[in-house]
Amino acid sequence: MRLLVIPYPTIDTVAFHIGPLSISWYALAFSGGLICMWICALFLVKRDAYWNGATRPKPADVDYLILSIFAGTAIGGRLGEALIKPASYLTHPVAILEVWNGGGLFFGAMVGACVAAWIFARHNKSSLLTALDICSAGGAIGVCFGRIANFIRPELWGRPTNVPWAMVFPGAGPLPRHPSQIYEAVLEGLAVFVILCFAIRAGALKRPGLVTGLFGLGYGVARIFCEFFKEPDPDLFNFSFVTMGMLLSLPMVAVGALVIGFALYHPSQPRADKQGTALRGGTRTSRGNG
Repeated sequence: MRLLVIPYPTIDTVAFHIGPLSISWYALAFSGGLICMWICALFLVKRDAYWNGATRPKPADVDYLILSIFAGTAIGGRLGEALIKPASYLTHPVAILEVWNGGGLFFGAMVGACVAAWIFARHNKSSLLTALDICSAGGAIGVCFGRIANFIRPELWGRPTNVPWAMVFPGAGPLPRHPSQIYEAVLEGLAVFVILCFAIRAGALKRPGLVTGLFGLGYGVARIFCEFFKEPDPDLFNFSFVTMGMLLSLPMVAVGALVIGFALYHPSQPRADKQGTALRGGTRTSRGNG
């Protein structure tokens, strides 16, 4: 028989008020994640040692890239949730626009971010994979913030358990459950961030797509593992121990592995001299001004 349960630390979902405006923890997590992504991206593009002269976006272009990611993430996340939970939005379609209330499908947000990065790369005539690479490390921190916001709400709690750190979540019944949001924050966010930091310091940015592939593979594997402790969403398809989260993570794992393979076996980026020309095998090839 279980005698002790860690009490859930009830926290107001509203972080603070600015006059009549209420700022939720969700809003802070989303904006904080984007700020971290922006800071990390600026830091990376300014560090010549990480690139060995390989081409990358200019610091002045990072602002536009992050704003594009912001829009793509918000739109993709809300549309993704509307697609897998149509009944929730058919009666109140305007709720799709209420991003401040939280919610949103992570995988939809990822697709939206990739589309935004593709538009940026096309507009700036730069590498899509490199654009995604410089956003991936900060994106992992954003995942961590988002999972902490899930814990504060609370939502997406874990399965019933007898582990010593189990909690009774408001609205989840009387049974103690895994704090799976914290597991996801640590594994999908912090652990992936640490892996990417080591990879970047080892020279991963010199091979476009390697950091992006590591992010996709790392997140997908961590998400599948965490799904074993997370209570499946009753509104979604679930079969035995296989959840929708697992099924959506499998393509991410596969794509991440393929991108890693491409980055490792594809020649690393050519170095560019100060005049903007690429050096290949001792000869100069012209690069456009774009």
